[in-house]
Amino acid sequence: MSTIDCNDSIDSARLQQLETLLKLIERTAFIGVWTLDLATGRLAWSEQLAKIHDAPPGFAPARKDAFGLYAPEWREAMDALVQACANEGTPFDEEMQIVTLQGRRAWVRTIGHAVRDDEGAIVRVEGAVQEIAPHGHRHGTLSRHTVSMGGAMGSGEAFATVDREGRFTYVNEQAEHLLGRPTPELLGRQIWGAFQKTVRFRVEEQFRRSMARGEQIEVEELDASLARRIEARGYPFGAGLAVHLRDVTARHKSQEQLRLLEGSIARLNDIVIITEAGPFNAPGPRIVFVNEAFERRTGYTPQEVMGKTPRLLQGPGTQRKELDRIRAAMEQWQPARVDLINYKKNGEAFWVDLEVSPVWDHERRLTHWVAVGRDITERKMAEEKIQYLAFYDPLTRLPNRQLLLDRLQRALTDDARPREGALMFIDLDNFKVLNDTLGHQKGDLLLQQVAERLRSCVARGDTVARLGGDEFVILLENSGVKPLQPAEGARVVSQRILARLGEPYLLSGYLHHSTCSIGVTLFGKTPWTVSELLKQADLAMYQAKAAGRNAVCFFDPEMQAVVTANAAMATDLREAWREGQFLVDYQPQVGVDGRMTGVEALLRWKHPQRDLVPPAHFIPTAEETSLIIPIGRWVLDQVCAQLAAWAKRPDRRHLSIAVNVSVRQFRHPHFVDEVMSAIMQSGIAPHKLKLELTESLLADGIEVTVAKMGNLKAMGVTLSLDDFGMGYSSLSYLKRLPLDQLKIDKEFVRDILTDANDAAIAKTIIDLAQSLNLGVVAEGVETQEQRDFLARQGCTEYQGYLFCPPLPIDQLEAYIESEKESAAPE
Repeated sequence: MSTIDCNDSIDSARLQQLETLLKLIERTAFIGVWTLDLATGRLAWSEQLAKIHDAPPGFAPARKDAFGLYAPEWREAMDALVQACANEGTPFDEEMQIVTLQGRRAWVRTIGHAVRDDEGAIVRVEGAVQEIAPHGHRHGTLSRHTVSMGGAMGSGEAFATVDREGRFTYVNEQAEHLLGRPTPELLGRQIWGAFQKTVRFRVEEQFRRSMARGEQIEVEELDASLARRIEARGYPFGAGLAVHLRDVTARHKSQEQLRLLEGSIARLNDIVIITEAGPFNAPGPRIVFVNEAFERRTGYTPQEVMGKTPRLLQGPGTQRKELDRIRAAMEQWQPARVDLINYKKNGEAFWVDLEVSPVWDHERRLTHWVAVGRDITERKMAEEKIQYLAFYDPLTRLPNRQLLLDRLQRALTDDARPREGALMFIDLDNFKVLNDTLGHQKGDLLLQQVAERLRSCVARGDTVARLGGDEFVILLENSGVKPLQPAEGARVVSQRILARLGEPYLLSGYLHHSTCSIGVTLFGKTPWTVSELLKQADLAMYQAKAAGRNAVCFFDPEMQAVVTANAAMATDLREAWREGQFLVDYQPQVGVDGRMTGVEALLRWKHPQRDLVPPAHFIPTAEETSLIIPIGRWVLDQVCAQLAAWAKRPDRRHLSIAVNVSVRQFRHPHFVDEVMSAIMQSGIAPHKLKLELTESLLADGIEVTVAKMGNLKAMGVTLSLDDFGMGYSSLSYLKRLPLDQLKIDKEFVRDILTDANDAAIAKTIIDLAQSLNLGVVAEGVETQEQRDFLARQGCTEYQGYLFCPPLPIDQLEAYIESEKESAAPE
């Protein structure tokens, strides 16, 4: 865009077009401008600046009152900045908080500079205010204009309602003033009578069509006295139309204000590009304006891009799909918003959050397109890092368990290309001895070298994954591009692995010898599930270890003895349920100040012969047999009853209780109803009940999962994602979930002080939670050092034996009392 000529002979149409264009940018960028005349002390505000302060159009405070609209802690500094600018010409550019006329605090960027006369004397201070985090609905949305008599009457706008015949049924004071008649004279008259005679018939047609079709209407015409131009925006409701009226006579701004606005836009941190309206076909709309931020971000000067198209920013990585979305929106004269990869002049790629909007003149003709872009490269890099951590093992750079499960699931369920193959479970022999004798650093070096050797043993297209610890899995697939006889191929690869992993390892000057045990199972002929195949390969691997290690064992159906054991467990579980052998223990959760914030409810099975059976031994069987459904409901009832009891005690009513919810329980069709029933019967506050969900819920059926979580969230229940980072930590799913909290798994906490990978993952989870405005709690905290490390990273809630082990309710009550006594002042 060329600089605005200050000559008085500037074409009025060009001035009007430029003013409209810059006002559009002002609204798009949430920026308002101000001018302080030093001779008169008069302070002038733009309409957008008044809107930022929740003030009516035309509002402008006195200079002495303007500083009072800044937050108390900023008023003195702002006064000093303006004074220095007025006295010495010192420009300023600061971020600070304002307090609007409605008491809302908002962060803004405030810019100011001095304007001098021909003799160099400072005559004005001009500036701009940009709202950094705009609030509320987008201007013009229906939700903003839903008819609300109280809101409309107190809004400061001219407002009226008309019935379905167009007759005024309500007129506020501002509308009386605008229309030049008192309410008694207006009520019952038809609204089109307020406009000049030559257009009344056309206006009547528009209003009647709007009410007949239930559509919004926008009319702008001269009033009956021909003294002012009135804009009427009507919104249908049951009894007729709600109409907002506005005097738009003074749309034209002074040339000086236009130049100020242009200069303010030029100094924005966001990229601003303005192009012609067309053409849409190659080469596309040409650039007519870019701001200073464009030059800083891209390296292109305005002279290099004027008259060219924004295509010069595209490169090999620019997403065709997103460009097509922009093009489709422009062809429909609609705005568009995308995350796009652009390229700087030096060829460096960067991400931009780009919003493209059309610009119209007063006759609703498209004149320009304005694009506002924010550099989001750092955010995208952080997302890619989290994505990598979600699907790859950071130590070996191999696919992790979740990515292996995804690929194995595809191999088993791809109806278009049924596949055969082999699953190989590999475990290093005596790896613990190396870790215990030479330390984890040597162990990590060994795992990295094992990963490299395993990669060299398989063909391209096969998967080598690390499940964790010293456990690796190889997925061999028979495909059209890589024919494979599964049994023979697995034997060849197994022998190759035994040979390669049996060769000596040089670990930082130490020569180490190691072997491995391999379990193999085949798939393709029998419809096994992913879980069953993993179990089979695992069983075969343990058979290889039992055979003396450094061996290969193929899964044998006789290994199904384990299945028999599981069946016996299922029988015992059913009896335990009938006999009431289950208990609920509670483990405290504490905040940074050491005070209890709540507890986690933990299911226990007190067997008559085996005493306490660990949950890991019976929960999987309970899931498989669906016993987890009634057991889970019983636990939920116990927890709600306990919350109800605590609600009656002032010293306990702040406590919440977290309950683990299994996948099978969550996916039961009546789960949400059962939660609602338990809450209503107990009469508890819903937010005191925290449901801990597992990441495996995200593996499939994500739409149903999101819908159920949304229902629970609407009830007020607190939702936490348990063992975060151990399963399906997909950002594309995580951002869709209505969560309140992430829970760091104890596996990461256990070695957080000695394992850099665990520390990095824990810190990343905490940073992610903070960026998503989620709480975070770390479980398995056993030492003060672990707690202090987590606190330094920003974790504010902890659970573990450092504070208290899981306790029966009576012992927990005693523990709470003892904590109260120890905290009481002497």
